[in-house]
Amino acid sequence: MTGSSRALSNLIEQLQALPGMGPKSAQRVAMFLLHAPPSTAERLAQALLALREGVRTCRQCFNYSDEDLCPICADEKRDRSLLCVVADSVDVAAMERTRRYKGLYHVLQGLISPAEGVGPENLRCGELLQRLQSGEVKEVILALDPTVEGDATALYLAPLLKERGVRVSRLGLGLPAGGDLDYADQLTVTMALEGRREL
Repeated sequence: MTGSSRALSNLIEQLQALPGMGPKSAQRVAMFLLHAPPSTAERLAQALLALREGVRTCRQCFNYSDEDLCPICADEKRDRSLLCVVADSVDVAAMERTRRYKGLYHVLQGLISPAEGVGPENLRCGELLQRLQSGEVKEVILALDPTVEGDATALYLAPLLKERGVRVSRLGLGLPAGGDLDYADQLTVTMALEGRREL
């Protein structure tokens, strides 16, 4: 914002660095915070600090958690024979919104993307294979986005998982090619889960 305070311009610049936040949106948020009661900005600042200081990855599934073991992995009622592999934590949230999936998760923390220099060694693939050693998991659902990167990751993982004697399936009907799991509505994800196919 030309001709305005340096603090305001700095906030707008920092907000623009966030994904999906353009100059106009950043300016609107900054102006909102400037005119809001001081407690609003304080609560936001505290939430950001708490996020950086308190959130970690679950030691078992690599989803974000406040504890060493996330609530899903700690829940004894979950079906431990079923493991859903997702790219990111937002995909766990998308699957949980269906209220139909009752197994556990494994978050890869990304997808294979040679164009971006991301290979299997940059993901949680090794940890996924280690989780299968106990023999408790009977089926692995690859709930990966139907994109080039999602397909590449599924094609890499499927034979490695099958070698370990588990059934491997992938989400089926409902998700459009090139779409993101996180942006799909609850019904679409439910249909994809129920229409999964073996690889």
